[in-house]
Amino acid sequence: MLRTLRVALAAFALGAFSLAHAAPERSVSIGLQAAITSIDPHYHNLSPNNSMLIHIFEPLIARDPNQKLVPALATSWKAIDDLTWEFKLRKNVKFHDGSAFTADDVVFTLNRVPNVPNSPSSFATFTKPIVDVKVVDPHTLIFKTASPHVLLPSDLASVLIVSKLNGEKATTADYNSGKAAIGTGPYKFVEYIQNQHVLLKANYGHWAGEQPWDKVTFKILSNPAARVAALLSRDVQMIETVPTSDIAKFEKDANFMLADKVSNRVIYVHLWQWSDKSPPFVTAKDGKPLDKNPFKDARVRKALSMAINRDAISDRVMEKKSVPAAQLLADTFYGTSKKLKPQKYDPEGAKKLLAEAGYPNGFAMTVHGTNNRYINDDKIAQTIAQFYSRIGIDTKVETLPAGTYFSRATNGEFGYMLLGWGTESGEQGSSLRSLLATRNPEKGMGVNNRGRYSNPAMDEQLVKALVTMDDKKREGLIQAAAETAMNDTALIPIHYEVSTWATAKGYRYTPRTDQYTLAMDLKPVK
Repeated sequence: MLRTLRVALAAFALGAFSLAHAAPERSVSIGLQAAITSIDPHYHNLSPNNSMLIHIFEPLIARDPNQKLVPALATSWKAIDDLTWEFKLRKNVKFHDGSAFTADDVVFTLNRVPNVPNSPSSFATFTKPIVDVKVVDPHTLIFKTASPHVLLPSDLASVLIVSKLNGEKATTADYNSGKAAIGTGPYKFVEYIQNQHVLLKANYGHWAGEQPWDKVTFKILSNPAARVAALLSRDVQMIETVPTSDIAKFEKDANFMLADKVSNRVIYVHLWQWSDKSPPFVTAKDGKPLDKNPFKDARVRKALSMAINRDAISDRVMEKKSVPAAQLLADTFYGTSKKLKPQKYDPEGAKKLLAEAGYPNGFAMTVHGTNNRYINDDKIAQTIAQFYSRIGIDTKVETLPAGTYFSRATNGEFGYMLLGWGTESGEQGSSLRSLLATRNPEKGMGVNNRGRYSNPAMDEQLVKALVTMDDKKREGLIQAAAETAMNDTALIPIHYEVSTWATAKGYRYTPRTDQYTLAMDLKPVK
């Protein structure tokens, strides 16, 4: 009798399993604006990559939609003293191949990050402060820093953990092919076709529970019209970066829902200051090299900032979906200064400063930027060029696909570089460290300082801030460093993007300040 009951229960369970898997596949397609340049989570610190790869891999600490730190592969973390941090790791976590996640995978990851060949934008800035890692047991780590480093939890939220077993001999190409793309995340890698799509399938054994989607297809739709058309035809159920010209149309249509948020991304300009010689693509009006680098002169930098009408860009180019910028983050974020205001548009003042600096008739230059990465990026470049023509600078524009542009900008091939930066930490100190600190990769400073700006006074304020454990004192030091840099026109901030997503009826997206487009934040509406 007992054996008969067991057989019956087994048959019932098998039938239930079969019925569950006979259910229609819960699939969703999402249209992305920017291309994914790699599946290697440590190759290119680029927001579209990071957004995609957090589906497959996970950090020790994650960020919620407002960038608040929350547990992920680490369940807890604490500073034992000014130089020592203890992290407790989540138990019973498995990689996609079934192997166990342990402290050894974290150590392997931290050693790999600064040593990825040919990285166009390294993650090393997030790991450099760590000088020693001790494995206490498979689920406990002790990190030592050379000096007090309060940003360590935030830094580690930007580092995705890879498998030591699968990653020891893996190259970036192995991650791109999927061979090494084995993480602990809620989705498993299926396929990556560059500039076309990324396919993922659900990781049913994920520690946080089941996702609402069995299959997710991310389609690269860089052309704004194509992205909108894909949503209108239901070829995709959600798109990111809704073209500003289409927002009003979607707002009036009950078949779609919009979600938006002021982002952590500043659109800005880096000016080439690698040496005293004439910068690339910057010449006299007759095409001859200049006898010195005009961008080394703070008056020229300020003139170029004063010549830009930020309100006009926000109102007309961005159709009110941006906020004119004065620093690296909107002033609602930690470490930003209320004293800093967007530079007022003053073309006559700009001309006077150029004359004072020795350029009464201006010079010639090319504005370089992307044409498929940021909202209206090509239009912004064209508009800036028009403003400069009004102050006597002969200006050309060349915009390139992001995949080509970023590597060339990193190599110092452009003089005037229109860029964007999303501050994943949600505080201004890390932005200053990455973008404007005097470049010192060994110390993780200025890693993304493509302009090679250098200001010892700002460096001193920033370094002091980064070793100050008291939150209030640290914020004051970060604000002072920001004021020093911005008053020196270390770079030219343009605006903060307002991110907008559109979903078809029956779907709802939770908007994020980090601009990430995550399948985990897309839910069906019942």
